[in-house]
Amino acid sequence: MLNSLDKDIIRKLQEDLPLVKEPYRKLAEDLGISEEKLMERLEDFKKQGILKRVGAVLRHRKVGYKANAMVVWDIPREKVDQAAKVMITYPMLSHCYEREKTEEWPYNMYTMIHCESTEECKEIISDIMNQIGKYDYTILYSTDELKKTSVKYFTETN
Repeated sequence: MLNSLDKDIIRKLQEDLPLVKEPYRKLAEDLGISEEKLMERLEDFKKQGILKRVGAVLRHRKVGYKANAMVVWDIPREKVDQAAKVMITYPMLSHCYEREKTEEWPYNMYTMIHCESTEECKEIISDIMNQIGKYDYTILYSTDELKKTSVKYFTETN
């Protein structure tokens, strides 16, 4: 059962993190607790399965990335881990994950690549393939940046 402090912490985490050198210290100050207490509560949330992760949302176009490509790959199951280890070494990849194939959709690996041009995206894809092998893939370029919002589990009224 969550107490009022736990709910206050979750309310804070639902918002943008402060753009300061020590964001967790600032959150703790706003909550009226020590940074150590905040980190302790977050660790407890993680152990209990309440919190999976805390992640950043980057507005790619605002920082200059004009070519944002979801690359879907058809990689044999036994090669997925090996391919992922290569893919995650690229700093321009923000996502790399596996999903089940379906009859209608033969792809099981998904990567999101952010570059200044489509040519640069294609170079990175080619470089990845040179390391992991030649597999079927499709590039799905973003045409719009959709509003990115997080779920609000607790509001000021609950």
